[in-house]
Amino acid sequence: MRILVIEDDEALGASLTWGLRAEGYTVQLAADGSEGLWQATEHDFDLIILDVMLPGLDGYQICTRLREAGNWTPLLMLTAMDAALDQAEGLDLGADDYLTKPFEYPVLLAHIRSLLRRGAPPRPALLQAGDLTMDPATRTVHRGGRAITLTPGELAVLEYLLRAEGRAVSKSELLEHCWDAASQADPAVVEVRVHHLRRKIDQPFATRTIETVRGSGYRIDPQRT
Repeated sequence: MRILVIEDDEALGASLTWGLRAEGYTVQLAADGSEGLWQATEHDFDLIILDVMLPGLDGYQICTRLREAGNWTPLLMLTAMDAALDQAEGLDLGADDYLTKPFEYPVLLAHIRSLLRRGAPPRPALLQAGDLTMDPATRTVHRGGRAITLTPGELAVLEYLLRAEGRAVSKSELLEHCWDAASQADPAVVEVRVHHLRRKIDQPFATRTIETVRGSGYRIDPQRT
C-alpha cells in the first residue's frame, strides 16, 4: 500500500515515514503543499495524510484541487488540537477523516486501516436538471459549461431542490433544512433567496429552472431540457 504524507514538520514527517515503513507501507514524504499536490496528481497512492498548515499551499487548497480534478484517494487530514472549524471545513471540502495533533501512533494506524478498508469512494454523482449541474462534493454549479457563483445559502437551497427530484418543496421545509435553526427566519426570506437564485441560474440563460407551485412551494424538474 502506497501512502503519501504531506507534512512540513521535519520531525513529525520523519517519524511518520519511519513508522509507516516499519508497518510495511510504501511512503512518500512531501514537506510543502506545492510538492504534495504534485506528488498526489502525478502518482497513484492508496491514502494521503495531509496536514492543514503547510507552506506553499495549505491542506484545504490541496484537498479542494484534488477533488475538483476527480482524485478521490482517501484523505486523512491532520488538524490542530481542538480545531473544530478546521475539522468541519476539511470534511466539507472532501476529506474522508481527520486526526487532531498530538495523536497516539496506534490511533493513527487505526484511522489508516479504516480508510484503506473503505478504498477510494466513487465520485459523487452530479445533481442535474437539463444543462444545469451541481457537484455536491466541490459545491460548484455550471450551466452549459459556464460556471455560476452562488453563496452558501443559495447552494443549500439549490441542492435541496435538486435532491427533491421534482417534488414540490414548501417554504417551511426549505427553512427547516437550509437555514440555521436559531435564525428564526421568516418564510419571506425563502422568496428572496429563490429570487436571487433565479437571477443567477435562469435569467442570464433565458430559462426557468425553479418553478413556483401555487400553494405548495417550489420545484425543479430533473428532466427539464
